[in-house]
Amino acid sequence: MSDKKNYGFTTTILHNDRLKGIEHGSLHKPIHTSVAFGYADARQLASVFQGKEPGFRYGRQGNPTISALEDKVNKMEQGVGTICFATGMGAIGAVVQALLRTGDHVVSSAFLFGNTNSLWQTAMSQGIGVSFVDATDVANVEAAITENTRVVFVETIANPRTQVADLKRIGALCQARGILYVVDNTMTTPYLFLPKEVGAGLVVNALTKSIGGHGNALGGSLTDTGAYDWTRFPNIYENYKKAAPLQWGLAQIRAKALRDFGSSLAPDAAHHIAVGAETLALRMQRTTANALALAEMLEKDERVAAVYYPGLPSHPQHAISAELFRAHGSLLSFELKDGLDCFDFLNRLQLAIPASNLGDNRTLIIPVAHTIFFEMGAERRASMGIAESLIRVSVGIEDTADLLDDFCTALEGC
Repeated sequence: MSDKKNYGFTTTILHNDRLKGIEHGSLHKPIHTSVAFGYADARQLASVFQGKEPGFRYGRQGNPTISALEDKVNKMEQGVGTICFATGMGAIGAVVQALLRTGDHVVSSAFLFGNTNSLWQTAMSQGIGVSFVDATDVANVEAAITENTRVVFVETIANPRTQVADLKRIGALCQARGILYVVDNTMTTPYLFLPKEVGAGLVVNALTKSIGGHGNALGGSLTDTGAYDWTRFPNIYENYKKAAPLQWGLAQIRAKALRDFGSSLAPDAAHHIAVGAETLALRMQRTTANALALAEMLEKDERVAAVYYPGLPSHPQHAISAELFRAHGSLLSFELKDGLDCFDFLNRLQLAIPASNLGDNRTLIIPVAHTIFFEMGAERRASMGIAESLIRVSVGIEDTADLLDDFCTALEGC
């Protein structure tokens, strides 16, 4: 089997490890637990440290197991390089830690994962300006840009209200202005969407979610797509400009965020994620089909006040979602009508599990305002369109009929 042939998404990921050559003919890259790597020639050790030749330095900066996962994710995103981190938030935090300085400015979607919102609040307390805008319209992003804007940050599909950013037009704007465009692809995954195609320079994936898929390992990644010209970024230190400009961003991120800050992915977690990634396409086909079926059922139910899912024609960004994504994702949210207790409803479910993760094989469900968005307060929740009764559903791979019956039965008790 040649690694030069243009295979499909699943075939490429399934066979990627062995095409690189694996110890003892193993089909999966083994778990390497050593934190140190010895060299027979001390000059080679120095050459590796100086970046003159490839090799491993110390476990905090990567090892063969993690490198194999990075290569898989990089192929998924069609990037020029990928760095893995301990969590998805570690990957987003790397943007702040490695690339931003006091006085810089960020334009961010206002519709964000709660912890990402919290991270930007921390950045603001450290002298970085952040403007939160409705990113479903590029005009709002453009109006917020200043001469100090270094990064525009959006999620493809927002968690939990499923707003879809104006991805293509924002990408064109960033390209014209020389601004680094960072897109969190977690809710869509590289199977449903390639942010590179809309000009994203860096792509975030929370590997904990759909790419790993089994809820058994934490991880995150940053992929450089090659779409951004790093010579236009003013915050690259001189010692990271020794290589070609295409490598400047990754070199600085690996040093400043991974080496210095230590948000390193564990080898055993990398192995779990790499094995889980092999079935990403198959799982996404099932979960997105289930999500659409569930959203359509909920929208027709008289006890449901509102359903938020980009696959529904009633969704404000349905056309954008249909244009850009292979399918509309496996996350939806909905509100029960006034007078119905969301906790009573949740407790009647037999298959859907009250839990906070996303992208698991199992359907997970959570009352948003009372849990993952509780810390930000009622005023901030209201600005994000998060009602106190909002319920988020991460749809799994259960048999569709069983899943719909579970929700239908629970609603009948309302």
